[in-house]
Amino acid sequence: MAATIPPKAPYAEDPAKSRGRKVAEAESQTRTPFARDRDRIIHSTAFRRLKEKTQVFVAHEGDHFRTRLTHSLEVAQIARSLATALGLDADLAETIALAHDLGHPPFGHAGEDELQVQMQGFGGFDHNVQTFRVVTKLERRYPRFEGLNLTWETLEGVIKHNGPVVDKLEKPSWSAIAEFDAEYDLRLGTWASAEAQVAALADDIAYNNHDVDDGVQAGLFNLEELRGIPLIGPHVASAVADYPDCDAGILRLEAVRRMIGAMVDDVLAETRRRAAVDKVGSPEDVRVLGHALVAFSRDMVEDLSALRAFLMERMYRHWRVNRTRSQARRMLGEMFLLFLAEPDVLPAEWYARAQNREEAGRARVVCDYVAGMTDRFAIEEHRKLFHLDLLS
Repeated sequence: MAATIPPKAPYAEDPAKSRGRKVAEAESQTRTPFARDRDRIIHSTAFRRLKEKTQVFVAHEGDHFRTRLTHSLEVAQIARSLATALGLDADLAETIALAHDLGHPPFGHAGEDELQVQMQGFGGFDHNVQTFRVVTKLERRYPRFEGLNLTWETLEGVIKHNGPVVDKLEKPSWSAIAEFDAEYDLRLGTWASAEAQVAALADDIAYNNHDVDDGVQAGLFNLEELRGIPLIGPHVASAVADYPDCDAGILRLEAVRRMIGAMVDDVLAETRRRAAVDKVGSPEDVRVLGHALVAFSRDMVEDLSALRAFLMERMYRHWRVNRTRSQARRMLGEMFLLFLAEPDVLPAEWYARAQNREEAGRARVVCDYVAGMTDRFAIEEHRKLFHLDLLS
């Protein structure tokens, strides 16, 4: 039997009532404003670069591990499914999901950690803010404006998908958000749309599941060790019980598939419960609710916390991963300091941006350049700068 698409929820965003764009444009005749945002993100340079930016493992360590691109596509798929089931605008949820990692530097969290260190005293670094700067400033594709000129609802979702951010505006790394908000009010003290909240939960579902998958594939732990871990353990056990003679690789995928399904079902049930209890009847109700509308249940949050603790111990801080993190941080740190001291070794376009700036301004240009690198490009750029082959 085919799935029944639920009716539109009263608190869903309506693209026909979008608050528009900072720079006014004629509407598309073939796409809603949110679908148009999605297409602009997909065609952006920053989105293409995600194919060789990593989550945990560096790009050259294996072809089967997730990259920021494959992760973003998985998040978008889950977000669209959740939004459709809840009667929300699936295009907006998908758009925010596709955009959420555009500001991540190379080498995953190691790259972010190093840029935070290097940018101390120069305004700081935050990957969420960097994502916002990518879509509002750094992408240069149009003659009339910097960035992608996305709708108000998409910009709100990009910066507020995890909740209100007004308390962060005093941080130096958030100065770009404060400056933009002063010109184009994004209501930073309220929650974002239900669609943005869906994208945030889809991110949690995707990365917890694919980190389990990648961790087993990398040999950091095995299925048997996962049996005692909340959330994933019962699905490993049920998969083995249902298919005792099945290949271990298929059992891994089956267990992960079941865990995704359980997390999706939990979000749907908890969100519907909250909408009914709080009598949420409009998009404005979502923004002023005072807490998240789209959420995991308390039991799921506890199970997720236990799973993350296991992954932190056995994967994110594994000695093999630590070695890669150490190498990555050294490479980015060395390049950052060189570019800051000698901006004339930057590519011409970036040198032009850095010229005639005070040190903090040059540091931001260098940070933007380094943050935009892919893993492979960063490795090659570092080799050219520090390991020059005079015979080549």
